[in-house]
Amino acid sequence: MARPDKTGAVAELVESFQESAGAVLTEYRGLSVKQLQDLRRALGENADYAVVKNTLTKIAATEAGVEGFDDLLTGPTAIAFINGDVVEAAKGLRDFAKANPSLVIKGGVLDGKPLDAKEIAKLADLESREVLLAKLAGGMLASLSQAVYLLNAPIAQAARLAGALQAKAEQDPSVLAGGAGTPAAADEAAAAPAAEDTAETTADAGETADETPAPAEAADETTESTEG
Repeated sequence: MARPDKTGAVAELVESFQESAGAVLTEYRGLSVKQLQDLRRALGENADYAVVKNTLTKIAATEAGVEGFDDLLTGPTAIAFINGDVVEAAKGLRDFAKANPSLVIKGGVLDGKPLDAKEIAKLADLESREVLLAKLAGGMLASLSQAVYLLNAPIAQAARLAGALQAKAEQDPSVLAGGAGTPAAADEAAAAPAAEDTAETTADAGETADETPAPAEAADETTESTEG
């Protein structure tokens, strides 16, 4: 009959397997307690690093439906249960293993799929979630900038046209009156013939008025003709 402490330990491991995004199996033979503490700090919120017993881990992996761990559970074993950025956790383990060769990455599991040590190394070479998001944001900003430029292009052209029109109006105010502007000399030449025609018409009217007898004189002539 299983002891309650072992049952509780297995249940805790099963929960860790089920709730984490992935798990990386390592051998820590030769690492000091301080080095293990440094590794936990290096992983931060991305992973929980726990020393486990192989027999209990086999049982927990089976109950959690995790495959590929049986052959790897040899020697002193610790598992990094990944809770945060998977890539950042893989990078942290890889970098720590480079600085501390006693840490050996054996393999792991990601989203229920088993990974060997080489696949975890490739995972560590990927760009982190923050970098990918930054690139995505940069790409979106570039697209928005292009869109804004395309939308503002007609406005800019209109502004340049308005500026040119203003400069033209300052040189020739008649542009704003709707015309291209008429030279002053041409205006005077066009007005002179019209004035002459008006004077001639007025003179003709005067002569006609002189030749027409006044009403009183016409009446006297009529009376004299009647008396004679």
